[in-house]
Amino acid sequence: MSGLGGVETALEQRRGPINRTLMEAVPVAKPERLHGAARHLLDAGGKRLRPALVLLSAETLAALDPQESTNYHEFPAVDGGAVDVLTAAASVELVQTFTLVHDDLMDNDDVRRGSPAVHQQYDDSMAILAGDVLHARAFELLLRTNAPPERSMRALTRLARTCTEICEGQTADIGFEDRDHVTVEEYTDMIDRKTASLFATSAALPAILLGHDDAVDALASYGREIGRAFQIHDDLLDLTTPTETLGKQRGSDLLEGKRTLVSVHARQQGVDIDSLLDGETAASVSDDTVDDAVEVLAEAGSLEFARDRAREFVEHGKKELEPLPSSESRRLLLDVADYLVERRY
Repeated sequence: MSGLGGVETALEQRRGPINRTLMEAVPVAKPERLHGAARHLLDAGGKRLRPALVLLSAETLAALDPQESTNYHEFPAVDGGAVDVLTAAASVELVQTFTLVHDDLMDNDDVRRGSPAVHQQYDDSMAILAGDVLHARAFELLLRTNAPPERSMRALTRLARTCTEICEGQTADIGFEDRDHVTVEEYTDMIDRKTASLFATSAALPAILLGHDDAVDALASYGREIGRAFQIHDDLLDLTTPTETLGKQRGSDLLEGKRTLVSVHARQQGVDIDSLLDGETAASVSDDTVDDAVEVLAEAGSLEFARDRAREFVEHGKKELEPLPSSESRRLLLDVADYLVERRY
């Protein structure tokens, strides 16, 4: 199994059990409005990349054939015990979802995954509370993996620190909007915390929970590198993917004045980023206007610069897997790294 289609098939195979676990983790309950808001984005779907990464990393540690049926709820640990890595995977996705709920509120984005953002479907207060519920439930789930207490504590500590990193990255991202000059290094540090940290933790959690201590650093580094690449490619998709495919307004980063690697590089080339979509809103901007802005960015070499940097991070991440035993599962992790900068949405 290889290539874009092979990775999408592998992700789809794992998405079913992940979704079922998520629905069980956030059931419809009273008060209905609160729990409905908490489930809103989960029900809207999603690629489930991070929880799939948890499962694929666990499979790689066991050198499993990705084709064979796997009981993720009782995954073999080094001490002969069994760990519920599927519940750990769901925990990671709940953290990701809580960040999206709060991000949409802070950015005043109207649409997420083709559905109204939580604060639009409900209200601002309910979006905050829904995010808090998802955050709390994520840590509750991570205590249900049946891993030994010491490993559970390490996993909880890792996820908690990651949540802090995400908040630090979001703070930096917001601060960039008020600055005329942001360096490539500052941008990279921001996405390292805001986005790549959760990829790193997703890849490392199985090694922690299953007792593969010698693989924690390699998998975490792999996850961090491909997480950086993922965010840069997301920045590119925001400019190049149609709104109906993207699930949100195309060019929204430019409209909101967000700093991306593309815009940071373009500013260094003398492009007046703020004038590209000046006066436009999500309701008024046309595809032609966004096309004109993208052409300016392409002529400045900024799109190519971002693509090259994303590919560099992918190659760095793939090298981190070299210490792990060769297997079909490891090959799939390598393919996932490539997929993150080749995907169309």
